[in-house]
Amino acid sequence: MRSFLFTLIFLAAPLLASAAGPRELTVLVHSSFSASTDVIASFEAEHNCTVRFLQGGDAGLTLNQAILTKHAPLADVLFGVDTTFLSRALNADIFEPYRSPALGGVRPELLLDSQGRVTPIDFGDVCLNYDRAWFAARGLQPPRDILDLVRPEYAGLLVVQHPATSSPGLAFFLTTIARFGEDEAFSFWERLKANGVLVRPGWKEAYWGDFTAASKGKRPIVVSYATSPAAEVHFNPNATEPPTAAVLTPGAAFRQVEFAGILKGTTNLDLAQQFIDFLLSPRFQEDIPLQMFMFPAVEGTRLPEVFRRWAQQAESPAWIAPERIDTGREVWLTRWTRLMQP
Repeated sequence: MRSFLFTLIFLAAPLLASAAGPRELTVLVHSSFSASTDVIASFEAEHNCTVRFLQGGDAGLTLNQAILTKHAPLADVLFGVDTTFLSRALNADIFEPYRSPALGGVRPELLLDSQGRVTPIDFGDVCLNYDRAWFAARGLQPPRDILDLVRPEYAGLLVVQHPATSSPGLAFFLTTIARFGEDEAFSFWERLKANGVLVRPGWKEAYWGDFTAASKGKRPIVVSYATSPAAEVHFNPNATEPPTAAVLTPGAAFRQVEFAGILKGTTNLDLAQQFIDFLLSPRFQEDIPLQMFMFPAVEGTRLPEVFRRWAQQAESPAWIAPERIDTGREVWLTRWTRLMQP
C-alpha cells in the first residue's frame, strides 16, 4: 500500500507543479545583455517557467550587487562576469559549481575556472576602432597600433572610456599594462593625456556621443570592439561595407570573455542548471552575434553572414592572468585616476 501511494504521488508531482503555475527564474544581467524574445520563450515553454531579467548596470556594478547580497541573493543566475572581474567573483564565493554537459563544446582557451563555478558564454576583443572616411578625407594614415596614439598627428583624435566605470574602458587600460608593463603603461597614459585624449564614463557616451563615424562628435578614434564594424553594417541596410575598422596588431586588443554562474542560495537549482545548459545550446549561441555582438563560446556555432564577413578576432590579444588583475586592479585604477584628473 505504501509503495502504491509513493508511486501515485511521484506520478502526480508534475501535474501538481503545473497546477501551481510556472516557476520564475531570475537572472541578474549587465546593461549590455540582450537576447531574442522568441529564444527566451523557447526555454520558458520547454521548462514551464518564466525568466525574469534583472538589470544590474555595467559588469562591475552588477557583480558588486551579487556580492553585497550573497546571503540573500537577488537572482538565481548571474550573467556577465567578464575576464577583468573573474577572480574577484570567484574569491567572493558566490557561485554554486556546475559543469554543464555542453561544456565539451566550448573553446578550451575560454575555460578559465577549473572548478566549474562559472561557464564561458561568449567572447570578443576590445580594441581601437577608427572612422575610415574621416582619415581618407584628410589623407592621414589611420593608427596601426596603440603606440601611434601618442604621435602629434593624432592629437585630439582619441576618445576612451573611464576604466573605473566602463568594462571596455577597463579592458583597454589593461591592454596597456599587458603591452608595456606597469610603470611604462602609466608613462604611456601620461603621453596620451598630453596628446589630448578624451575620457568618457561609458561606451555609449564615447561611441554615440563623440565618435565621428556614429555621431556628430569630433573624435575619429574610439575604444570599442573588433565586432563593431559588423554591427555598423547590420544596423545600416544601405551599407555594403563598414564605415569603421578595428586595430588588431599583436598586443593591441584585450580578449573579454563573459561568464554565467549559478548563485549560491538559489531555490531553483535544477532550473538554474538547465538555464546554463540553455546558454550553451545552439539556439542561444546562434542568437549571440546579432544581439550582443560577441562571438559564441561554443566552437562550430553557425554565424550570420554579416558576422562572418566583418567581425574579427585578434590573433595575438593582450593577456593578464585574472589573478593578477584582481590583485592589481584597485591600485592601478587609483593611480590612473590621479594621473588623468584635469
